[in-house]
Amino acid sequence: MACPNQISHEIIDSAEESFEASQAEFSEAEIDLIVRIYNLIGERWSLIAGRIPGRTAEEIEKYWKSKHASSA
Repeated sequence: MACPNQISHEIIDSAEESFEASQAEFSEAEIDLIVRIYNLIGERWSLIAGRIPGRTAEEIEKYWKSKHASSA
């Protein structure tokens, strides 16, 4: 039988993973804004993030590179 501390750590870890996954999802409005700003200024992630409340430059760059990976 698992000890209570182990179970609570598993619950916390699961909740953190769920939170991180929800943070990684972008709304259609956010995606549209990212694309439009990217087309204007390029890979200036911090400037793009400054226009999207609650998003970091790292999140936006990771999203962009995962969706627009070059096939080189």
